[in-house]
Amino acid sequence: MTGEKEAQPLRRRGERMRQAVLAATVDLLTSEGLTATTVAAVARAAGVHETSVYRRWKTRENLIFDALATHSDHALPTPDTGRVSTDLTALFTALARYLATPAGTALLHLGTVRGEDDLEEGRRSYWSVRLERAEVLVRRGIDRGELAADTDPHLLVEAIAGPLLARVLLTAEPLEETMVPRLVDLVLDGARARDQSQH
Repeated sequence: MTGEKEAQPLRRRGERMRQAVLAATVDLLTSEGLTATTVAAVARAAGVHETSVYRRWKTRENLIFDALATHSDHALPTPDTGRVSTDLTALFTALARYLATPAGTALLHLGTVRGEDDLEEGRRSYWSVRLERAEVLVRRGIDRGELAADTDPHLLVEAIAGPLLARVLLTAEPLEETMVPRLVDLVLDGARARDQSQH
């Protein structure tokens, strides 16, 4: 049976091949886990040659992070409602929901692996890009005068993201729906622009 599947790979090229491989990667991660998500298994599931996968992604780690990045980009909005608290709540609520899915869990497990250079570089790149998007929301709030001019966008975003990741990775406490709005309010209370007359 396996021989038949391998003998008749689909003639996918370009973007069709990429989408098939990325979808197969996410499916394997969510159903079989990280260890079982090999390039060979992904190629079989996508109906393409294993060499085609290596040619495009070079390493298993590159493939996995590309798949998760593409998948999570569809799940994570970049809101622009005109209010920093609403924007951050929408973004981090979506992130909390994503982290609770099998794909999100696989992503976090990748984040705990140490000692593999390709994996570490992929992880840093993945999270830096996504946290930068959240920092853009904070900068808008600063520009609108909602937040103090000396607010550190990176630190503020880390202060919101940290407890979410800690619950999933460390304590296994649930990410209830009310957590993100309360967390955003708590963090923003320390960064809101102050009325100078009160000082």
